[in-house]
Amino acid sequence: MAYVTERRIVIITRQTREDALIRRFNNVAQASFYVSKMGGRFEEYAEEATTYRGSVADSLGRTQELGRVQTIDRAYVPGFIFGEDDIVVAIGQDGLVANTLKYLDGQPLIGINPDPARYDGALLPFRAQDLARVVRDVIRNQRPYQEITMAAVELNDGQSLLAVNDFFVGASSHVSARYRIGMGGIEEAQCSSGVIVSTGLGATGWLKSVIAGARAVAAAITGRECVAAGELGRLVGDSLRTPRWDSGHLYYSVREPFPSVTTGVSFVFGVIQDAPLCIASEMSENGVIFSDGVEEDFLQFNAGIEARISVSPKKGYLVV
Repeated sequence: MAYVTERRIVIITRQTREDALIRRFNNVAQASFYVSKMGGRFEEYAEEATTYRGSVADSLGRTQELGRVQTIDRAYVPGFIFGEDDIVVAIGQDGLVANTLKYLDGQPLIGINPDPARYDGALLPFRAQDLARVVRDVIRNQRPYQEITMAAVELNDGQSLLAVNDFFVGASSHVSARYRIGMGGIEEAQCSSGVIVSTGLGATGWLKSVIAGARAVAAAITGRECVAAGELGRLVGDSLRTPRWDSGHLYYSVREPFPSVTTGVSFVFGVIQDAPLCIASEMSENGVIFSDGVEEDFLQFNAGIEARISVSPKKGYLVV
């Protein structure tokens, strides 16, 4: 067969909720029995899985004649070696796109929404039936890309990690995290539920939830709506109203900071732009840093470890 391109097409798939249930209960019958017994409808999981598999099969059928196609599960993406000319396709939810982008190095990523009735798909502009046309456009360099800003964390032990949406820095359990946080030579000791660092893309995700909660609490206490003022308020407000995926800055927010004789609350919210945010762990154990909600892929953040978080020079490229 004569392919349209010599470039490899790598299709990223994910496990469905039905797959996870079957793995947990060994077979379909036992999984269905458990869900039904608990008052749920196993048919909903089965229908979702059928729709997803149909989208994957459709995508494979539409790309087989274009070039060499390889499919891999999301679990293997961190260790997969992408070629510099690969065209990458992610079929799943927005999180699959985010978790794939940080392992690419300039390769274009096409997001496929397998089930628009279930997924909003802000990062999934295409359907399976669009794939052949979009891939052909990418091959001809006739398709625009959206540049995605990523965040980077570097530890003093040499380890590093990227985030497309956000970082969490704190304790792995529901205990308070202890650390020193600072920027531009000024620092303070803190005790909190952890620190969230968000990109422009992630500003309408976890960060938005943190801000919404803080504003509601402040409004309840003061009896009036609280609106951020000044340059920081403008930056945050603009980002939440019109998210810039290629934003040149990051945001940090400390969750539930506790003021005490030894801990302060000065570095609670701000912008990371010209200088990195530095956080030094003061936890004897269970300190972690993970990105984009993937808790399994974490860096240990215990006593002696210092983290520097900044805008990454590496960018993601999402086909639009």
